[in-house]
Amino acid sequence: MSEVAHPPRIDCVFVCGGVWHDMDFARLEILKLLAEDPAIRTRVFEDYENIEAIRAADILITYTCDVTPSLKAQEALRDWLQSGGRWYALHGTNSVLRFLTDGPNKDLWDAPRWAPLMMDLLGSQFISHPPIAPYTVTVADPDHPLVQGVEPFETTDELYHMEYHGDLHVLLETDCTVEGTGFVEAADAIGKHAVMYLKDHGKGGVLYNTLGHCRGHYDLQPMLDWWPTVDRCAWDLPVFYDLLRRGIGWLKDRPAKA
Repeated sequence: MSEVAHPPRIDCVFVCGGVWHDMDFARLEILKLLAEDPAIRTRVFEDYENIEAIRAADILITYTCDVTPSLKAQEALRDWLQSGGRWYALHGTNSVLRFLTDGPNKDLWDAPRWAPLMMDLLGSQFISHPPIAPYTVTVADPDHPLVQGVEPFETTDELYHMEYHGDLHVLLETDCTVEGTGFVEAADAIGKHAVMYLKDHGKGGVLYNTLGHCRGHYDLQPMLDWWPTVDRCAWDLPVFYDLLRRGIGWLKDRPAKA
C-alpha cells in the first residue's frame, strides 16, 4: 500500500510579550488562527532570545510592545530572513519606549533609536500615536493578493506614526490629521502613514501590520492600577481577522527549503 500523501510540517515561532497590552488576549487569538492549519506546530516565547528556535523555524509571528532583541538575536533574525524566513510582525513589534522623568521632555514618552538593525529588518520604528479614535484605512495596492478585495474600512485603534527604513511595498495606509499625544516627536505625526506593508530581505521578508491594539483592566500596572475599559480596537472587526489569516497564508507560502 502506497504511503498517504500529507502536507509537510511548518515550524512556527510566536513571540508575544511586553507591556501596556492584553498579551493574554492577543496570544490566544493568534494561536487559534495558527491552529486552523494542523501542519503548523508553534512554540511560544515572550522574547527573541531562544535563538536556536528561531533558526530552526520556518515562519515567525510577533505581537510585542517594547521587546527589543539582543544584538545576537537581531543578527540571527537577519540571517534567518536572508535565507528565506518569513516574519509577520504585528502592532507594537517595532516599538522601543522610555518614559522621561527629567529634562526638557519630562513626562513624555521617547522612542530611542537603540536597535537600528531590528528596525531596519522590520522596515519601521514606532514614534508616536494620536489619541485612540476612529480613522479610515485605505488600500494602497488593490491588486496585491494580501489585500485584494479589501474595501476601505474604519477602525478605532492606535494610528502609528513611524520612521521608515528601506524599500517598503505599502499595502494599506491612512491619513493622520492630529498630533501624537504624550510623545517627544508627536508634532511629526500628521501626514500619510503605512498601516500594512511588505519588506523583502534576500530570499525572505517581513509583513508588518500596525493594527491590533488591545488592553484590559490590569495592563497598565504599575503605572495605573485599573484601566476602566476593555479595549479590543481592530480585533472587533472581521476584516482584521481576514488580514491576519491572509498574513498567515503568506507565511506558509514561503520558498521551499533547499
